[in-house]
Amino acid sequence: MSKPLSGKPAPVDEIHWPSLIAAVASITSVGIAIGLGLPLLSIIMEKRGIASTLIGLNSAMAGLASMAAAPLTTKLAHRHGVAPTMLLAIVLAAASALGFFYITDFWLWFPLRIIFHGAITVLFILSEFWINATAPPNKRGFVLGIYGTVLSLGFASGPLLFSILGSDGILPFAVGAGVILLAAIPIYLARNESPVIDEKPGRHFMRYVFLVPTATAAVFIFGAVESGGLSLFPIFATRAGFGESQAALLLTVMGVGNFIFQIPLGMLSDTVKDRRTLLSALTLIGLVGALFLPLLVESWFLMALVLLFWGGCVSGLYTVGLSHLGSRLQGSDLAAANAAFVFSYAVGTVAGPQAIGAAMDVTGNNGFAWTIAAFFGLYVVLSIARIVLKPKRP
Repeated sequence: MSKPLSGKPAPVDEIHWPSLIAAVASITSVGIAIGLGLPLLSIIMEKRGIASTLIGLNSAMAGLASMAAAPLTTKLAHRHGVAPTMLLAIVLAAASALGFFYITDFWLWFPLRIIFHGAITVLFILSEFWINATAPPNKRGFVLGIYGTVLSLGFASGPLLFSILGSDGILPFAVGAGVILLAAIPIYLARNESPVIDEKPGRHFMRYVFLVPTATAAVFIFGAVESGGLSLFPIFATRAGFGESQAALLLTVMGVGNFIFQIPLGMLSDTVKDRRTLLSALTLIGLVGALFLPLLVESWFLMALVLLFWGGCVSGLYTVGLSHLGSRLQGSDLAAANAAFVFSYAVGTVAGPQAIGAAMDVTGNNGFAWTIAAFFGLYVVLSIARIVLKPKRP
Protein backbone atom coordinates (compact mmCIF):
# COMPACT_ATOMS: atom_id res chain seq x y z
CA MET A 1 0.00 0.00 0.00
CA SER A 2 1.28 3.47 -0.79
CA LYS A 3 2.15 6.16 1.69
CA PRO A 4 -0.45 8.75 2.57
CA LEU A 5 -0.63 11.81 0.37
CA SER A 6 1.71 14.60 1.27
CA GLY A 7 1.03 18.27 0.71
CA LYS A 8 -2.19 19.82 2.00
CA PRO A 9 -4.92 17.23 2.35
CA ALA A 10 -8.52 18.29 2.62
CA PRO A 11 -10.08 18.51 6.07
CA VAL A 12 -11.83 15.30 7.01
CA ASP A 13 -15.32 16.77 7.02
CA GLU A 14 -15.00 19.80 4.73
CA ILE A 15 -14.95 20.18 0.98
CA HIS A 16 -11.62 21.46 -0.30
CA TRP A 17 -12.95 24.12 -2.67
CA PRO A 18 -9.73 25.18 -4.49
CA SER A 19 -9.07 21.54 -5.39
CA LEU A 20 -12.70 21.01 -6.39
CA ILE A 21 -12.68 24.09 -8.63
CA ALA A 22 -9.38 23.08 -10.27
CA ALA A 23 -10.61 19.55 -10.97
CA VAL A 24 -14.01 20.78 -12.17
CA ALA A 25 -12.38 23.32 -14.50
CA SER A 26 -10.23 20.57 -15.97
CA ILE A 27 -13.12 18.17 -16.54
CA THR A 28 -15.28 20.97 -17.98
CA SER A 29 -12.64 21.65 -20.60
CA VAL A 30 -12.44 17.91 -21.33
CA GLY A 31 -16.20 17.64 -21.83
CA ILE A 32 -16.50 20.72 -24.01
CA ALA A 33 -13.42 19.83 -26.06
CA ILE A 34 -14.73 16.35 -26.83
CA GLY A 35 -18.32 17.49 -27.36
CA LEU A 36 -17.22 20.23 -29.76
CA GLY A 37 -14.31 18.43 -31.41
CA LEU A 38 -15.89 15.13 -32.41
CA PRO A 39 -18.74 16.51 -34.57
CA LEU A 40 -16.60 19.40 -35.84
CA LEU A 41 -13.85 17.17 -37.20
CA SER A 42 -16.30 14.64 -38.66
CA ILE A 43 -18.23 17.33 -40.53
CA ILE A 44 -15.02 18.87 -41.92
CA MET A 45 -13.77 15.47 -43.14
CA GLU A 46 -17.17 14.85 -44.75
CA LYS A 47 -16.98 18.23 -46.54
CA ARG A 48 -13.53 17.32 -47.83
CA GLY A 49 -14.86 14.11 -49.35
CA ILE A 50 -13.13 11.71 -47.01
CA ALA A 51 -14.68 8.22 -47.12
CA SER A 52 -16.88 7.25 -44.16
CA THR A 53 -14.62 4.29 -43.37
CA LEU A 54 -11.60 6.59 -43.06
CA ILE A 55 -13.59 9.07 -40.97
CA GLY A 56 -14.49 6.24 -38.63
CA LEU A 57 -10.88 5.06 -38.53
CA ASN A 58 -9.67 8.55 -37.69
CA SER A 59 -12.32 8.92 -34.99
CA ALA A 60 -11.27 5.59 -33.48
CA MET A 61 -7.87 7.13 -32.71
CA ALA A 62 -9.57 8.83 -29.75
CA GLY A 63 -10.20 5.56 -27.93
CA LEU A 64 -6.82 4.13 -28.87
CA ALA A 65 -5.04 7.28 -27.67
CA SER A 66 -6.90 7.10 -24.36
CA MET A 67 -5.90 3.48 -23.84
CA ALA A 68 -2.27 4.30 -24.67
CA ALA A 69 -2.08 7.40 -22.46
CA ALA A 70 -3.76 5.88 -19.40
CA PRO A 71 -0.85 3.69 -18.19
CA LEU A 72 1.66 6.55 -18.74
CA THR A 73 -0.22 9.23 -16.82
CA THR A 74 0.65 8.13 -13.28
CA LYS A 75 4.34 7.83 -14.17
CA LEU A 76 4.36 11.37 -15.59
CA ALA A 77 2.57 12.77 -12.54
CA HIS A 78 4.92 10.93 -10.19
CA ARG A 79 7.95 12.37 -11.98
CA HIS A 80 6.76 15.93 -12.68
CA GLY A 81 3.88 16.51 -10.24
CA VAL A 82 0.12 16.43 -10.74
CA ALA A 83 -0.48 20.13 -11.47
CA PRO A 84 2.56 20.59 -13.79
CA THR A 85 1.55 17.48 -15.76
CA MET A 86 -2.00 18.80 -16.13
CA LEU A 87 -0.72 22.21 -17.28
CA LEU A 88 1.51 20.54 -19.89
CA ALA A 89 -1.45 18.45 -21.09
CA ILE A 90 -3.53 21.63 -21.42
CA VAL A 91 -0.87 23.24 -23.63
CA LEU A 92 -0.62 20.12 -25.83
CA ALA A 93 -4.41 19.77 -26.13
CA ALA A 94 -4.90 23.44 -27.04
CA ALA A 95 -2.03 23.43 -29.55
CA SER A 96 -3.27 20.26 -31.26
CA ALA A 97 -6.82 21.67 -31.34
CA LEU A 98 -5.53 24.61 -33.36
CA GLY A 99 -3.37 22.22 -35.38
CA PHE A 100 -6.48 20.67 -36.93
CA PHE A 101 -7.21 24.03 -38.58
CA TYR A 102 -3.71 24.78 -39.83
CA ILE A 103 -2.78 21.24 -40.93
CA THR A 104 -4.96 20.17 -43.84
CA ASP A 105 -3.23 16.89 -44.76
CA PHE A 106 -5.74 14.21 -43.71
CA TRP A 107 -3.09 11.65 -42.76
CA LEU A 108 -1.45 14.07 -40.35
CA TRP A 109 -4.76 14.21 -38.48
CA PHE A 110 -4.00 10.73 -37.16
CA PRO A 111 -1.00 11.80 -35.02
CA LEU A 112 -2.88 15.00 -34.15
CA ARG A 113 -5.79 12.91 -32.84
CA ILE A 114 -3.39 10.86 -30.75
CA ILE A 115 -1.77 13.98 -29.24
CA PHE A 116 -5.11 15.70 -28.62
CA HIS A 117 -6.94 12.78 -27.06
CA GLY A 118 -3.84 11.59 -25.23
CA ALA A 119 -3.53 14.99 -23.56
CA ILE A 120 -7.27 15.07 -22.83
CA THR A 121 -6.97 11.63 -21.22
CA VAL A 122 -4.19 12.87 -18.93
CA LEU A 123 -6.46 15.72 -17.80
CA PHE A 124 -9.33 13.28 -17.33
CA ILE A 125 -7.31 10.91 -15.14
CA LEU A 126 -5.52 13.49 -13.02
CA SER A 127 -8.62 15.61 -12.41
CA GLU A 128 -10.39 12.48 -11.14
CA PHE A 129 -7.41 11.57 -8.97
CA TRP A 130 -7.18 15.11 -7.58
CA ILE A 131 -10.83 15.31 -6.63
CA ASN A 132 -10.96 11.75 -5.29
CA ALA A 133 -7.81 12.22 -3.21
CA THR A 134 -8.98 15.46 -1.59
CA ALA A 135 -12.71 14.71 -1.18
CA PRO A 136 -13.79 14.24 2.45
CA PRO A 137 -14.75 10.57 2.91
CA ASN A 138 -18.19 11.36 4.29
CA LYS A 139 -18.99 13.62 1.31
CA ARG A 140 -17.08 11.84 -1.44
CA GLY A 141 -20.20 10.80 -3.35
CA PHE A 142 -21.64 14.32 -3.18
CA VAL A 143 -18.39 15.89 -4.43
CA LEU A 144 -18.07 13.34 -7.24
CA GLY A 145 -21.73 13.95 -8.08
CA ILE A 146 -20.87 17.61 -8.67
CA TYR A 147 -17.91 16.49 -10.76
CA GLY A 148 -20.04 14.11 -12.84
CA THR A 149 -22.76 16.73 -13.32
CA VAL A 150 -20.25 19.25 -14.66
CA LEU A 151 -18.77 16.61 -16.96
CA SER A 152 -22.28 15.94 -18.35
CA LEU A 153 -22.80 19.68 -18.85
CA GLY A 154 -19.48 19.89 -20.68
CA PHE A 155 -20.42 17.08 -23.06
CA ALA A 156 -23.78 18.78 -23.69
CA SER A 157 -22.24 22.24 -24.16
CA GLY A 158 -19.81 21.05 -26.84
CA PRO A 159 -22.45 20.16 -29.46
CA LEU A 160 -24.35 23.35 -28.55
CA LEU A 161 -21.23 25.41 -29.25
CA PHE A 162 -20.80 23.53 -32.53
CA SER A 163 -24.38 24.37 -33.56
CA ILE A 164 -23.64 28.06 -32.90
CA LEU A 165 -20.13 28.34 -34.31
CA GLY A 166 -20.43 26.01 -37.30
CA SER A 167 -17.46 24.39 -39.00
CA ASP A 168 -16.12 27.23 -41.16
CA GLY A 169 -12.97 29.20 -40.40
CA ILE A 170 -10.73 29.24 -37.37
CA LEU A 171 -13.38 30.36 -34.88
CA PRO A 172 -14.58 26.91 -33.66
CA PHE A 173 -10.97 25.75 -33.28
CA ALA A 174 -9.96 28.93 -31.46
CA VAL A 175 -12.92 28.68 -29.10
CA GLY A 176 -12.12 25.04 -28.36
CA ALA A 177 -8.47 25.84 -27.67
CA GLY A 178 -9.47 28.86 -25.57
CA VAL A 179 -11.81 26.79 -23.39
CA ILE A 180 -9.02 24.29 -22.76
CA LEU A 181 -6.52 27.06 -21.90
CA LEU A 182 -8.94 28.67 -19.43
CA ALA A 183 -8.75 25.51 -17.31
CA ALA A 184 -5.08 26.30 -16.66
CA ILE A 185 -5.98 29.31 -14.47
CA PRO A 186 -7.62 27.50 -11.50
CA ILE A 187 -5.15 24.61 -11.82
CA TYR A 188 -2.20 27.02 -11.60
CA LEU A 189 -3.76 28.88 -8.66
CA ALA A 190 -4.30 25.61 -6.77
CA ARG A 191 -1.00 24.03 -7.85
CA ASN A 192 0.40 23.98 -4.31
CA GLU A 193 -2.67 22.13 -3.07
CA SER A 194 -2.61 19.34 -5.63
CA PRO A 195 -2.04 15.81 -4.25
CA VAL A 196 1.48 14.43 -4.41
CA ILE A 197 2.28 11.00 -5.80
CA ASP A 198 5.35 10.37 -3.66
CA GLU A 199 6.05 6.83 -4.82
CA LYS A 200 5.47 4.64 -7.83
CA PRO A 201 2.39 2.38 -7.87
CA GLY A 202 3.06 -0.95 -6.23
CA ARG A 203 1.48 -3.00 -9.03
CA HIS A 204 1.61 -3.24 -12.81
CA PHE A 205 -0.98 -1.00 -14.48
CA MET A 206 -3.23 -3.82 -15.70
CA ARG A 207 -3.48 -5.28 -12.19
CA TYR A 208 -5.37 -2.15 -11.15
CA VAL A 209 -8.08 -3.01 -13.65
CA PHE A 210 -8.72 -6.17 -11.63
CA LEU A 211 -7.84 -4.80 -8.18
CA VAL A 212 -11.18 -2.99 -7.88
CA PRO A 213 -13.24 -4.83 -10.53
CA THR A 214 -16.56 -3.52 -9.23
CA ALA A 215 -15.49 0.03 -10.11
CA THR A 216 -13.62 -0.65 -13.36
CA ALA A 217 -16.36 -2.96 -14.65
CA ALA A 218 -18.94 -0.29 -13.80
CA VAL A 219 -17.20 2.35 -15.89
CA PHE A 220 -16.65 -0.17 -18.71
CA ILE A 221 -20.42 -0.76 -18.80
CA PHE A 222 -21.00 2.99 -18.58
CA GLY A 223 -18.72 3.63 -21.55
CA ALA A 224 -20.22 0.80 -23.62
CA VAL A 225 -23.86 1.68 -22.94
CA GLU A 226 -23.43 5.45 -23.17
CA SER A 227 -21.40 5.47 -26.39
CA GLY A 228 -23.37 2.63 -27.98
CA GLY A 229 -26.67 4.12 -26.89
CA LEU A 230 -25.91 7.63 -28.12
CA SER A 231 -24.58 6.31 -31.43
CA LEU A 232 -27.27 3.76 -32.24
CA PHE A 233 -30.41 4.74 -30.32
CA PRO A 234 -31.51 7.14 -33.11
CA ILE A 235 -31.33 4.19 -35.53
CA PHE A 236 -33.26 1.94 -33.13
CA ALA A 237 -35.91 4.62 -32.57
CA THR A 238 -36.46 5.51 -36.24
CA ARG A 239 -36.63 1.84 -37.25
CA ALA A 240 -39.21 1.36 -34.50
CA GLY A 241 -41.40 4.04 -36.07
CA PHE A 242 -40.43 7.27 -34.31
CA GLY A 243 -39.63 10.35 -36.36
CA GLU A 244 -36.15 11.86 -36.36
CA SER A 245 -37.22 14.76 -34.14
CA GLN A 246 -38.94 12.35 -31.73
CA ALA A 247 -35.79 10.21 -31.56
CA ALA A 248 -33.67 13.31 -30.90
CA LEU A 249 -36.01 14.37 -28.09
CA LEU A 250 -35.79 10.90 -26.55
CA LEU A 251 -32.00 11.19 -26.55
CA THR A 252 -32.36 14.59 -24.91
CA VAL A 253 -34.55 13.08 -22.18
CA MET A 254 -31.92 10.42 -21.54
CA GLY A 255 -29.30 13.18 -21.28
CA VAL A 256 -31.47 15.03 -18.77
CA GLY A 257 -31.66 11.89 -16.65
CA ASN A 258 -27.89 11.56 -16.89
CA PHE A 259 -27.55 15.13 -15.62
CA ILE A 260 -30.12 15.37 -12.82
CA PHE A 261 -29.35 12.06 -11.09
CA GLN A 262 -25.58 12.53 -10.64
CA ILE A 263 -25.64 14.47 -7.36
CA PRO A 264 -28.58 12.59 -5.72
CA LEU A 265 -26.94 9.23 -6.49
CA GLY A 266 -23.60 10.52 -5.23
CA MET A 267 -25.22 11.64 -1.98
CA LEU A 268 -27.01 8.30 -1.68
CA SER A 269 -23.67 6.50 -2.07
CA ASP A 270 -22.40 8.40 0.98
CA THR A 271 -25.11 6.81 3.13
CA VAL A 272 -24.76 3.15 2.13
CA LYS A 273 -22.38 0.78 3.89
CA ASP A 274 -21.24 -0.91 0.69
CA ARG A 275 -21.34 0.99 -2.61
CA ARG A 276 -21.23 -2.32 -4.47
CA THR A 277 -24.83 -2.90 -3.37
CA LEU A 278 -25.89 0.40 -4.94
CA LEU A 279 -23.98 -0.40 -8.13
CA SER A 280 -25.77 -3.76 -8.31
CA ALA A 281 -29.14 -2.04 -7.89
CA LEU A 282 -28.35 0.49 -10.64
CA THR A 283 -27.33 -2.21 -13.09
CA LEU A 284 -30.41 -4.27 -12.25
CA ILE A 285 -32.62 -1.26 -13.02
CA GLY A 286 -30.63 -0.71 -16.21
CA LEU A 287 -31.12 -4.35 -17.18
CA VAL A 288 -34.90 -4.20 -16.66
CA GLY A 289 -35.14 -0.85 -18.47
CA ALA A 290 -33.24 -2.18 -21.49
CA LEU A 291 -35.50 -5.22 -21.73
CA PHE A 292 -38.56 -2.97 -21.66
CA LEU A 293 -37.42 -0.76 -24.55
CA PRO A 294 -38.83 -2.99 -27.36
CA LEU A 295 -42.18 -3.12 -25.51
CA LEU A 296 -42.52 0.66 -25.33
CA VAL A 297 -42.17 1.56 -29.00
CA GLU A 298 -45.90 2.29 -29.27
CA SER A 299 -45.72 5.10 -26.72
CA TRP A 300 -43.31 8.01 -26.92
CA PHE A 301 -44.25 9.17 -23.41
CA LEU A 302 -43.59 5.81 -21.74
CA MET A 303 -40.35 5.46 -23.68
CA ALA A 304 -39.28 8.93 -22.50
CA LEU A 305 -40.20 8.14 -18.89
CA VAL A 306 -38.13 4.95 -18.88
CA LEU A 307 -35.19 6.66 -20.60
CA LEU A 308 -35.20 9.45 -18.01
CA PHE A 309 -34.58 7.02 -15.14
CA TRP A 310 -32.49 4.73 -17.31
CA GLY A 311 -30.15 7.59 -18.21
CA GLY A 312 -29.81 8.35 -14.50
CA CYS A 313 -28.89 4.75 -13.71
CA VAL A 314 -26.27 4.69 -16.45
CA SER A 315 -24.67 7.91 -15.18
CA GLY A 316 -24.76 6.56 -11.64
CA LEU A 317 -22.42 3.75 -12.64
CA TYR A 318 -19.75 6.37 -13.30
CA THR A 319 -20.28 8.50 -10.19
CA VAL A 320 -20.77 5.66 -7.70
CA GLY A 321 -18.02 3.57 -9.31
CA LEU A 322 -15.55 6.44 -8.99
CA SER A 323 -16.62 7.03 -5.39
CA HIS A 324 -16.13 3.32 -4.62
CA LEU A 325 -12.64 3.55 -6.09
CA GLY A 326 -11.72 6.52 -3.90
CA SER A 327 -12.98 4.83 -0.76
CA ARG A 328 -10.69 1.83 -1.26
CA LEU A 329 -7.33 3.28 -2.32
CA GLN A 330 -5.06 6.26 -1.72
CA GLY A 331 -1.85 7.86 -2.92
CA SER A 332 -0.07 6.37 -5.92
CA ASP A 333 -2.39 3.36 -5.89
CA LEU A 334 -5.40 5.66 -6.27
CA ALA A 335 -3.73 7.55 -9.12
CA ALA A 336 -2.95 4.31 -10.95
CA ALA A 337 -6.44 2.98 -10.29
CA ASN A 338 -7.93 6.20 -11.71
CA ALA A 339 -5.86 5.58 -14.84
CA ALA A 340 -7.22 2.02 -14.98
CA PHE A 341 -10.72 3.47 -14.49
CA VAL A 342 -10.38 5.75 -17.53
CA PHE A 343 -8.72 2.93 -19.50
CA SER A 344 -11.74 0.71 -18.80
CA TYR A 345 -14.05 3.52 -19.88
CA ALA A 346 -12.13 3.90 -23.16
CA VAL A 347 -12.36 0.16 -23.84
CA GLY A 348 -16.11 0.37 -23.22
CA THR A 349 -16.54 3.24 -25.68
CA VAL A 350 -14.86 1.11 -28.36
CA ALA A 351 -16.62 -2.18 -27.51
CA GLY A 352 -20.15 -0.85 -26.97
CA PRO A 353 -20.98 0.56 -30.42
CA GLN A 354 -19.31 -2.42 -32.12
CA ALA A 355 -21.25 -5.04 -30.15
CA ILE A 356 -24.59 -3.23 -30.35
CA GLY A 357 -24.23 -2.47 -34.06
CA ALA A 358 -23.29 -6.07 -34.87
CA ALA A 359 -26.24 -7.38 -32.84
CA MET A 360 -28.65 -5.11 -34.71
CA ASP A 361 -27.31 -6.41 -38.03
CA VAL A 362 -27.60 -10.05 -36.95
CA THR A 363 -30.79 -10.14 -34.86
CA GLY A 364 -32.70 -7.10 -36.05
CA ASN A 365 -33.70 -3.86 -34.38
CA ASN A 366 -34.30 -5.41 -30.95
CA GLY A 367 -30.64 -6.42 -30.88
CA PHE A 368 -30.05 -2.89 -29.59
CA ALA A 369 -31.94 -3.53 -26.36
CA TRP A 370 -30.81 -7.14 -25.96
CA THR A 371 -27.11 -6.27 -26.23
CA ILE A 372 -27.40 -3.45 -23.71
CA ALA A 373 -29.30 -5.82 -21.40
CA ALA A 374 -26.48 -8.34 -21.81
CA PHE A 375 -23.90 -5.72 -20.75
CA PHE A 376 -25.93 -4.93 -17.64
CA GLY A 377 -26.56 -8.62 -16.97
CA LEU A 378 -22.87 -9.44 -16.96
CA TYR A 379 -22.27 -6.70 -14.44
CA VAL A 380 -25.11 -7.86 -12.19
CA VAL A 381 -23.52 -11.31 -12.05
CA LEU A 382 -20.09 -9.86 -11.30
CA SER A 383 -21.23 -7.44 -8.61
CA ILE A 384 -23.40 -9.99 -6.80
CA ALA A 385 -20.55 -12.51 -6.91
CA ARG A 386 -18.20 -9.94 -5.39
CA ILE A 387 -20.63 -9.21 -2.56
CA VAL A 388 -21.50 -12.84 -1.81
CA LEU A 389 -18.12 -14.50 -2.33
CA LYS A 390 -15.59 -11.80 -1.42
CA PRO A 391 -17.31 -9.24 0.79
CA LYS A 392 -14.17 -8.01 2.53
CA ARG A 393 -12.04 -7.35 -0.52
CA PRO A 394 -12.05 -4.04 -2.47
